[in-house]
Amino acid sequence: MAEPSVFSRIISGEIPAERVYEDDQCIVIEDRAPQAPTHLLIIPRKPLVNLSEAEAGDKPLLGHLLWVAGELGRKLGLEGFRLVVNNGRSAGQTVFHLHIHLLAQSKMRERDLASGPGARDHRDPGATE
Repeated sequence: MAEPSVFSRIISGEIPAERVYEDDQCIVIEDRAPQAPTHLLIIPRKPLVNLSEAEAGDKPLLGHLLWVAGELGRKLGLEGFRLVVNNGRSAGQTVFHLHIHLLAQSKMRERDLASGPGARDHRDPGATE
C-alpha cells in the first residue's frame, strides 16, 4: 500500500495546518509556497491521486470542490480568482492527492496560463520561446 500523502496526513491531523474551510468532503488550507497573495488549496478528503484517477462516482465530489471555490471567493470578497489543477508529474503535480489551487489578488492574464519553461503563445505560429 502506498504511503499516505502529505494531504492525507494533514486531513488526519497528523500534520498540523490551519484550515480556512472544511466540511465532510474537503478541507481548504493556505499553500505553504504561495504563488499569489491569496493561494489556497482545496483538498478532497477522499485520496484521489488526480483527475485522471477519478471515476463516475466521484462527479458529485468534483462538483462540490468547485462549489467550495466559488463559496470561498464570495466569502473572501475576491473580485476574481483562478483555479488550477495539475494532473500528473508532467503537468507540475508534486503531491499525488488531487487538489485545486485557488489563486487571487494578483493580475493574471489568460495568455499566461501555460507559462513555464518552453511555453509560448500557441495562437501565434511565429512566436518564439
